[in-house]
Order: sequence, then C-alpha cells, then structure tokens
Amino acid sequence: MGKVTGFLELARVAEVALPVEERIRSYREFILTLKDGEAAAQGARCMDCGIPFCQSGCPINNIIPDWNDLVYRHQWRQALDVLHSTNNFPEFTGRVCPAPCEAACTLNINDDPVGIKSIEHFIIDKGWEEGWVVPLPSATKTGKRVAVIGSGPAGMACAQQLARVGHDVVLFEKSDRIGGLLRYGIPDFKMGKHHIDRRVQQMQLEGVEFQVNRHVGKTGANGVDAGELVAEYDAVVLSAGSEHPRDLDVPGRELDGVHFAMDFLPLQNKRVAGDSNVPPLTASGKHVVVIGGGDTGSDCVGTSNRQRASSVTQFELLPQPPEHENKPLVWPYWPMKLRTSSSHEEGCERDWAVQTKAFKGEGGRVTTLVASRVEFRDGKLHDVPNTEFVLKADLVLFAMGYMHPVHEGMLDALGVAYDARGNVNADTDTYRTSISKVFAAGDTRRGQSLVVWAIREGRQCARAVDEFLMGVSELPR
Repeated sequence: MGKVTGFLELARVAEVALPVEERIRSYREFILTLKDGEAAAQGARCMDCGIPFCQSGCPINNIIPDWNDLVYRHQWRQALDVLHSTNNFPEFTGRVCPAPCEAACTLNINDDPVGIKSIEHFIIDKGWEEGWVVPLPSATKTGKRVAVIGSGPAGMACAQQLARVGHDVVLFEKSDRIGGLLRYGIPDFKMGKHHIDRRVQQMQLEGVEFQVNRHVGKTGANGVDAGELVAEYDAVVLSAGSEHPRDLDVPGRELDGVHFAMDFLPLQNKRVAGDSNVPPLTASGKHVVVIGGGDTGSDCVGTSNRQRASSVTQFELLPQPPEHENKPLVWPYWPMKLRTSSSHEEGCERDWAVQTKAFKGEGGRVTTLVASRVEFRDGKLHDVPNTEFVLKADLVLFAMGYMHPVHEGMLDALGVAYDARGNVNADTDTYRTSISKVFAAGDTRRGQSLVVWAIREGRQCARAVDEFLMGVSELPR
C-alpha cells in the first residue's frame, strides 16, 4: 500500500499546531489539517507490510492501508467511502482518538509510524469541504420503532445505523444539546461543536428524531418513565455513558472549591456556545490542582490555562512512566510511556506518585492541599515516610475516572443486571441486557473508555438490534 519505497524516502510530518501564546487566547481548534500534498506524502509511507496490525490496533478495524493508498493516489472521495465504511464519525476520532492504530503500525517497530490519525483527519475534512458527506436515508421503512437513550458517540452511531436500514429511531438526551461527553466533556479547543451539529443535521435527514431535555428515569417536567419507554418501543438501547465519578474521601472534601472535573468542564463549553447564566465556576486567578493524569485531567489543564489560572499543577497516583517504551516487548500493543499533551505544553507542573491526604481552608473555601509521596511495594500502596508537603490550592478538580454508569433512576427503575464492576451486564455478541428487548452499548456496558470504542459498540449494537427485530441484518459489525 502507498508507495513501495515511501517509508524509506519520506519522513513523518505531523500536523501543525498554532503557537502556545496564540492558541491559549481562544477556545478554537488549533491543530491545522494537512494540505493535499502533505497528506499524499504521508499516505505514501504506508508500507506493504503484509499483515496490517494497524487494523487490529484500531477498535473499529478501520481499513487503514486501503485509504492510505487512495490518499497517496489523490483519490480523496474513494478514501472517504472506505473510511466511512467502518467509522460513522471520523471527524470525532480524527481529533480526539489517541491513535492505538499508530502504536500497532509495523513501521513503528523501528521508525516513526505512519501518521494515520492525521490522514483520517484530512480525509473527513476534505469530504465536508467538497460536499461529499450527504444523508443516506433508507429507501424503505420497517415499521419498527427503536429508542436510543444517550446521545454520545455510541448512541449517535447506533441511531444512525438503525435509521439507515429503515427503523424509526428516537434518540433521547437529558441535556439541552446532542453529543453527550463530545458536547459537554471535550473542550472546544480539541473539537469544535459544529462537527456534532453537522452530523445531527445529516441524521435528521436520515430519519432520526432527537429529543433533548428528556431525562429517562427521572420524574418531573422533563422526565421520561423508563418502563413506559420499554413498553412503547420495539427495542430500547441504553447508551447513556459512565457518569459515576471516582471520589476522594479525605478530610476537607466538603470545602467549596473542591469539584469533580465534570462540574467544571461543561461550564466553559456552555460559555463558548453563547449560553447565559452559566455558574461562575472558573480557574481565573486561582491556583489550580488537577488530581488525575488522564485525558480528562489534561482537558482541565488546558481549560484552566485559557481561563488565566495563576498556576496549574497535576498529580498522578502512579509512578512516572518511561519516556520511551520497550518496543520489542510491547509492540503492537498500546504502550505505557510518558505522554505529554498539547495542554501540558501550554503550562503545567506535573508530579507523579503523589497521594492527596487532606484539604484545608478558610471560611469554608479550600486554600491548601496536603499530599505525600507514595510507592508500590508488595502489590500495595505505601506512604513514603517524611515526604508530606503542602501546596496552595484555590480550585481542586477530581479527574480520577469513572466507576460505572449512574444506577439511580433509569437503570435501577428498569431493573437491569450489573456486572462485577457495576456496568450494565451485556455481551458483545447480542448486546442484550437482562431485560427483554433492552440493549446496552458504549460506556454504559463496558465502563469508561475511548470515543472510538463507543462508536464500535454503537455500530455492533445496531446490528444486534436489527437482527433482533428483523431476524437478519445487513449491517456490518
């Protein structure tokens, strides 16, 4: 695939990012898409490796060598068709996916891997620019009605696939806009929300009905009775995400200024969207401490910098990973290594093997954080003696991940069975829960994960629902 000797002749070229001092002045995306010639040259680096491990590294099994070759040959529209055959929303993954496909690239054994993510980003942006992304409504209707609950990437992918084979799909969302964590979790500087809006328009023309401010399992003005929904529809898909956050039960937890990341991040997205009366929780002028070293923590760092925080510090409980992985040991699997995000580059003090012990404050507000060094011995976490320290903290953000989906409300009302981790129990063949005609996909079923995994599960669940309703399905897995 690509140019036979391309990987020997051409170096990897990364997408250009705007300078730090420029990009932190706004919430706009700052990664620039490759130009036509640059994308073609990167596609040319895709070697004829025989076994494309990149495809197995990709959760949705993108047919990567094929569209790399088409991009190399400037056959942009055909590349888009191949990309869309496995991925409903490449503009999402082309921006926020960590690219496990690149870790699995054969060229990554002893060289820089093919820039797969940047090529994907290029293909879909080219497709929208040229007007090639169009609605694909079904020519016939089945008369079957499906309710999809939760409009994140799993719910959107599932709804789109089901609508395209003729089912009447209604997608319920408890928030005021469609998108789930794509809308109110991922900052605009990583992914502008117009990408979601364009897909919503496309899906509406394909027959999907969107209902916002409709909270399934809640009573009141915008509540929807979960049991009545199951009775009314031929199938129901639970794709409401994993929103029960991991908490930190230490002295001072009750102080004002100590928040979950998802108390903080959505507010800025609402401000960017032009909403008024947004609660005034910001990092402006504050000493911010982010607890948790993953993507959500990084998003808190980037948002705090744009809000002009006085300082930003990020703690991670685990030891600092190595700068470079041992490729002969871990390839083609996702490696554990030090990862520095664009938000970290914008300004952040990072510290590892740190455990928060307490918060202290004045007048009910947090002012300092007490922490100590830790180490793992005998499979357990131990404090390192005489390493306790105090750090100034006006705003503390918990970004330590999520335990499982919220049980109270919809899930408990339905009475679905949970697995050992508290997720909705369903397999990856039928995606059926313990309740007849109720299915589960995405983070609701697997726990917190990546956007690309959510899209995979939404697509596979759609096929399972279609088979349940019709006996057979032409949808791909």
